[in-house]
Amino acid sequence: MSRCDTVCNVSETTDHFTLRFRPGVAARLRTQARRMGYASRTLAQRYVDEGLRRDEHPLVRFADGPSGRRAAMVGSGLDVWEVIAAVRENGNDLEETAALLEIPVGLVQAAVAYYGSFSQEIDEQIADNEAEWERGYATWEAGQRALGG
Repeated sequence: MSRCDTVCNVSETTDHFTLRFRPGVAARLRTQARRMGYASRTLAQRYVDEGLRRDEHPLVRFADGPSGRRAAMVGSGLDVWEVIAAVRENGNDLEETAALLEIPVGLVQAAVAYYGSFSQEIDEQIADNEAEWERGYATWEAGQRALGG
């Protein structure tokens, strides 16, 4: 029997799950977590969650950016929240949204499917973007007033 490392996470707000890795995997996880500034269990939880989401929604990938980690559409450069916001702005017309964004309608459909599974997360990202736009616009207006314009 080969030696395996075990990852456990116990808290009142999460499920307990014990996992045994093949030899070497836990060391790689610890190294990557250290490089990224995470606890090993936190990175393992992220990898499991994102892996399951990718299996369920194969046209969605995950990316880091100024607004944090987010779901994005494969091959488009668009985040899921951006597609969903565009769908709403186009009266929920998926074909019109696809034409506007210049992406296949299948990617819009995939974003809608992901939204169906993770709507609260996507709604929060849309709200954050709207709040940031409002802050930026207010700053721009203040600058215009300061210039006398």
